[in-house]
Amino acid sequence: TKDGSDASQKLVDLIAGSKFAKHVQLLMFQGITLAGFNVIDVFHIHKELRVPVLIVARNLPDCESIKRALLTRITDGDKKWMIIEKLGQMEQTKNIYIQRVGMGFEEAVRVIERFAVHSNIPEPVRTAHLIAGAIEEGQSRGNP
Repeated sequence: TKDGSDASQKLVDLIAGSKFAKHVQLLMFQGITLAGFNVIDVFHIHKELRVPVLIVARNLPDCESIKRALLTRITDGDKKWMIIEKLGQMEQTKNIYIQRVGMGFEEAVRVIERFAVHSNIPEPVRTAHLIAGAIEEGQSRGNP
């Protein structure tokens, strides 16, 4: 739901209900929000699915602007901000920024190095971005 609070549980339900669930070893997301400000509770996802979660971003987000928007304009924005705050600052790797739950920094860097083939962003995330852009707008809006 746009700006909702259902992304985390929907993801858990979709993944846990998939016939491929037992093969999932890692979840990667480009950013911590879906559909506007539907904040992904990576701690809930990690606890429920028992797999590491890796958040990647091309650039550092403007946390002050995000916090202000969540706290002044979004329903349950305070709860959403608490998730973001609990996750902590993004860590810089060579060319991107990451946040992680259930895995160490070095392991996260190895994953990125293994899957970042045609871009600084890992291919599974980049491909998902391209597909989502094609479905939503007929093409990607910019750098995946």
